[in-house]
Amino acid sequence: MGMNTPLRFVVLGTGAIAGKHIAAIAAVPDAKLVAVWGRDSQRGTAFAAKYGVEFVPEIARLVEREDIDCAMVATPSGAHGDGAIPFLKAGKPVLCEKPLDVSIGKMDAMVATAKAANTTLAAIFQMRLGRGAIAMKRAVTEGRFGRLTLCSAYLKWWRDAAYYDSVGWRGTRALDGGGALMNQGVHIVDLLQWIVGMPEEVFAFSGCLAHSGIEVEDTAVVALKYAHGGLGVIEAATSCKPGLSTRIEICGDRGSAIIDSDRITHWQFDEGAPWDADVEALKTGGRVTGSSDPGAVDSEGHRVLVQDFVSAVREKREPLIPGSEARNGVRVILAAYESAASGRPVRLA
Repeated sequence: MGMNTPLRFVVLGTGAIAGKHIAAIAAVPDAKLVAVWGRDSQRGTAFAAKYGVEFVPEIARLVEREDIDCAMVATPSGAHGDGAIPFLKAGKPVLCEKPLDVSIGKMDAMVATAKAANTTLAAIFQMRLGRGAIAMKRAVTEGRFGRLTLCSAYLKWWRDAAYYDSVGWRGTRALDGGGALMNQGVHIVDLLQWIVGMPEEVFAFSGCLAHSGIEVEDTAVVALKYAHGGLGVIEAATSCKPGLSTRIEICGDRGSAIIDSDRITHWQFDEGAPWDADVEALKTGGRVTGSSDPGAVDSEGHRVLVQDFVSAVREKREPLIPGSEARNGVRVILAAYESAASGRPVRLA
C-alpha cells in the first residue's frame, strides 16, 4: 500500500448499517471498496452487485488477498470479534461498527490481537463528533462544572415490531447482545463515559414492555455512582412512541449544561469563558439521531471516522476512537445486565 494509493476495504456485513459504511467509504478520496462478505451468499451477491464490487463468501480468502488492506466490520454485534480477529491476526487494520462486541472476552481478544500484530483497531461512535458533545467535554476537562453531582444520559426511542422482525438476529441475546441498552443505548453510554469518565458502580432495572417475541429488554434504567461521589442515570428504550430526542445532562456545584440531539439547550456556569460566545451557535440545529427511524441517520459521522481511520493507518498513529477505549461502554452495559438479573449493585473493576 503506497501513500498515494487508496486504502482498500472489504466490508463485512450486508445490512442497512453496511450501506452507511459503504457510502462513507465512497466519500473519502483515500478509501476504496473492493469486496463485500456476508453470511448469506444470495443476499451478499445482490448487495455487492448494487455497489459494483465482488462478493466473497470466505473470510479466510479475504484475509489472504493482497488487494485488500483493511476490513470494515458491520455484521451483527455478537459477530464483530469473529469477523475482526482474522484480519487483525494478519496485521490488517479494522474499523468496527458499535459496539466493539457484546462480550468482554471477545473485546479483549480483539484489542490484544491488534496490539500483538501492531495494527490499528478503531470503532464507530459518531455521537462523539457532535459540536455540542465536544463543548461539554471541554467544559468538564476545564473544571467549569466544579464538583460533578449528576451525570446522566437519556435515549427514549421507538422501534416497531417490523424493525425486530426484519432480520432474524435483532432482539436475540446471541447476536444483538442485548436490547435497548446494547444496540441503541450504547451510543449514549459511550458518550457519557467519554465526557465524564467511567462509573464505579451501577444498579439497573430492565424489562420488555412494548414488544413481544424478542429475548431482550426494550426499556432499561441504570443508576450510576462515580468515584468522585457524583451520581447519574442512564435511561435507554425502544418502547417510547413516537421516539424522543437524545439528551445528555451534566450538573455540578458551579454550573450545568444540557445537549439535546447535540444542540445545547442549557449552558450556565458561575464563571464565564471566552469560548462561551462560540456556544451560542450550538443552540440551534443539532443532528438527526434515528429516534423513530434508524434509516434516517446520515453517513457524515461515519465518513469522518473513515477518514480518520485511513489517516491513522497511514500516519501510524492512534485513531480518534481506539478499540481499547471503545470497550468501555460495553463494560458498563454488561454490568447493568448483571445487576438487573441479580437485583444487586455491581462494581466495575
